[in-house]
Amino acid sequence: MGRGWGFLFGLLGAVWLLSLGHGEEQPPETAAQRCFCQVSGYLDDCTCDVETIDRFNNYRLFPRLQKLLESDYFRYYKVNLKRPCPFWNDISQCGRRDCAVKPCQSDEVPDGIKSASYKYSEEANNLIEECEQAERLGAVDESLSEETQKAVLQWTKHDDSSDNFCEADDIQSPEAEYVDLLLNPERYTGYKGPDAWKIWNVIYEENCFKPQTIKRPLNPLASGQGKSEENTFYSWLEGLCVEKRAFYRLISGLHASINVHLSARYLLQETWLEKKWGHNITEFQQRFDGILTEGEGPRRLKNLYFLYLIELRALSKVLPFFERPDFQLFTGNKIQDEENKMLLLEILHEIKSFPLHFDENSFFAGDKKEAHKLKEDFRLHFRNISRIMDCVGCFKCRLWGKLQTQGLGTALKILFSEKLIANMPESGPSYEFHLTRQEIVSLFNAFGRISTSVKELENFRNLLQNIH
Repeated sequence: MGRGWGFLFGLLGAVWLLSLGHGEEQPPETAAQRCFCQVSGYLDDCTCDVETIDRFNNYRLFPRLQKLLESDYFRYYKVNLKRPCPFWNDISQCGRRDCAVKPCQSDEVPDGIKSASYKYSEEANNLIEECEQAERLGAVDESLSEETQKAVLQWTKHDDSSDNFCEADDIQSPEAEYVDLLLNPERYTGYKGPDAWKIWNVIYEENCFKPQTIKRPLNPLASGQGKSEENTFYSWLEGLCVEKRAFYRLISGLHASINVHLSARYLLQETWLEKKWGHNITEFQQRFDGILTEGEGPRRLKNLYFLYLIELRALSKVLPFFERPDFQLFTGNKIQDEENKMLLLEILHEIKSFPLHFDENSFFAGDKKEAHKLKEDFRLHFRNISRIMDCVGCFKCRLWGKLQTQGLGTALKILFSEKLIANMPESGPSYEFHLTRQEIVSLFNAFGRISTSVKELENFRNLLQNIH
């Protein structure tokens, strides 16, 4: 009898537990799940997963990279923020204080950076300075030595080559000024609305290989978009060749990264004594929440990781350029310059050890004639985007837009210069492949911005964990 009652009570208990489970409502999704549930696993067109990137970036790379970018060599960037917009005249300049950029006074910039002595050893610098001076004069002076005349021609040939993906500023222009990037950080400035939308609209609609008949999801300048337009867009995107699809994803990833920065360094409070900057959770959700953005936000975050992989791959491939004994991060402070070069090489070797690098060999790998035309289209489209940065009405946004597009353009130049890098001389100037200081500073700072974005995503995950 006891055994029978025990069985009956056990059965009733089981039934009660089952009914309790069915009666309870499932806990609602957290805000973190809505933003990040799709931002996991393997990335499209890659063999790498999001989790591997997070671990590598946040714990092995990010702290050392930030230390490098705080050094004098990388904090001072020369830029012309007064170049006119080449596409339209009606630019509405942002009058907010946070849009302004404070340039450096001449005595604030280390003498070594202002001189031309940043590329090679002292022995090689005399030749390089003579070359650059002759190039600025616009002709090869017959009074120069035969070696210098030859170098000038090679230098000019390189600068006019098809390997440059950006239209760089003329840093010899009197309007070009040095800016301390640490004192002019990228953060929310209040520049938004139709003027900002116009910039991104021109980039996406006219430079990402997209026909006008295909409507881009969540385009603030378009009206009446629905699920069918979104499905049409992604069907079109998946039907593109890998190069054009990658181009769109790079631009989308850059856009997402900038939005992460603006959400992470947002003006939360302002008094007459101080300004308080920090994470704006609501701003982040509006830009990336899966429900609020109809699924578009998480896709954009995955494109950010794709951009990270592309720039990471470029840095791994350019290591031989920086390993040459002649190369210096020259500022004039010999001890610091040597320490910074050691840190730079340490970072690049760490990057080279990353186990799941993007394989760029699938790019431009078909028929040689078609591949060459596609690469040229790719280059010209990106070059055009670099010119659009001169149309940004907020000067601080323009500064960081120009720097990050030049950095990504430099990364693309590196990816498609593998043979030139392999054939560099072990010492002395390299005429077939070289990077200017502008390119080096923009390359590492641009990657620093992407690395910071990946780190900030971890912060936002934690902040959104208990919000529904």
